[in-house]
Amino acid sequence: MHTLEFNEREPSKFLTKQMNTKMDTKRIFIVEDEPDIAELLKLTLETEGAQVKHFIRGQEFLTAVSTEKPDMVLLDLMLPDMSGLDICKRVRQAESLKDTPIIMVTAKGEESDIIKGLDLGADDYVTKPFSPKVLVSRINTIFKRTSRSQPVEEGLLKVGPITIHKGRFEVFAFDQSVKLTKSEFAILLLLASHPGWVYSRAQIVDAIRGDNYSVTERTVDFQMVGLRKKLGAAGKMVETVRGIGYKFQDI
Repeated sequence: MHTLEFNEREPSKFLTKQMNTKMDTKRIFIVEDEPDIAELLKLTLETEGAQVKHFIRGQEFLTAVSTEKPDMVLLDLMLPDMSGLDICKRVRQAESLKDTPIIMVTAKGEESDIIKGLDLGADDYVTKPFSPKVLVSRINTIFKRTSRSQPVEEGLLKVGPITIHKGRFEVFAFDQSVKLTKSEFAILLLLASHPGWVYSRAQIVDAIRGDNYSVTERTVDFQMVGLRKKLGAAGKMVETVRGIGYKFQDI
């Protein structure tokens, strides 16, 4: 059993004062077998206006999502009937759920599991014990970024000051044309299509080169240096996630 941590002197006061509408109409599914943590998650999200469903076992969650589509999933990695990593993989393989944001809920020190989860398609993670305030911020950030990354027309992607035209192989940052190599363009398109998602170096290579392409971490890092330099002030949107990889963050 993990000890809960509120990081607030008055946790109940925190929960009651966060009455905003950022999560109104959002359906969030919690897959968590520890009662205290599940209750904290449920109370936190419902206070924010979200519609919450809680599942103790992975199989009952998978049965539910076969007919219902949540807006987000909070997924524990250790469940009584199956691994959270297996669940993440199956969700990403389902056509109707492949773009559903997943936040892993895991114990501290499980770096290998975190990397595996991100490689399988999870968007973010929170560690136990966690702060409800930080959790809410991370959820709202993902919702905000996914809504901003919607194409305004076929083949066109706009995220913050960056505009990418897939068909024309064109990139603009602050309305200035940016000339990228084929690899740099592919990396930018991958990251910008899912703002806030963390991609490992291996994921980036698989996406732009294929599973059998041999490359070192240093090669990926070199590509990122060139990409950031060419993007100028917008280069800060490509962020390094220490020990894991890279993500695209709006500015």
